[in-house]
Amino acid sequence: MSLPDFDLSPIEFGTPLPIMKSRETLELLLRRRSAPAPTLGLPAPSEDEIELLISIGLRVPDHGKIGPWRIVRFTPESKGHLVDKLKTLADSRGDRQAAGALLKLSTPPEALLVISSPIQPHKIPLWEQQLSAAAICQNLLIAAGALGYGANWITDWYSYDAEAKEILGLKDGEEVAGFIFLGTPSEAPLERDRPNYSERISFWPG
Repeated sequence: MSLPDFDLSPIEFGTPLPIMKSRETLELLLRRRSAPAPTLGLPAPSEDEIELLISIGLRVPDHGKIGPWRIVRFTPESKGHLVDKLKTLADSRGDRQAAGALLKLSTPPEALLVISSPIQPHKIPLWEQQLSAAAICQNLLIAAGALGYGANWITDWYSYDAEAKEILGLKDGEEVAGFIFLGTPSEAPLERDRPNYSERISFWPG
């Protein structure tokens, strides 16, 4: 798949950025739907597309401009090694459910690991730094859909398990914001139940 036909050159610091209307963006967001990870196959985003996705992913609100996050990439080989190590860990505990959950990690042809890497102590609250990392995950989902790919944002047990986090190379104070799995869905994802607007929205009484 070729990249969209628009200006991809870097934007210089201080460049005025006008607010632009985009009906296509609104339609994409209104119908956005994650694709189940086991349905994601080839073709995967190309190297140029991955670089574009990451560039878009990093354009998130970042109070203090401190960049409290990082992204880890995988080759097909290194992702296979990760699955093997996590399976060995699950098998060593006799945890068949944990081993089976690795199907979501092994099936998609491409994955990005978004890590919340907050700066502490810092005047910017920890929660705000963590939210910025979550915003990267959401940007990646939206951008992948705009490129015509399926995407899924998950964590699963290996994002929280202490030994698994060591395998992933997380440092002290870091947490997994999410794995973003990418590929072409083998079947169109079906619409799911959505929250009831009237039950979730209220006006502050003053």
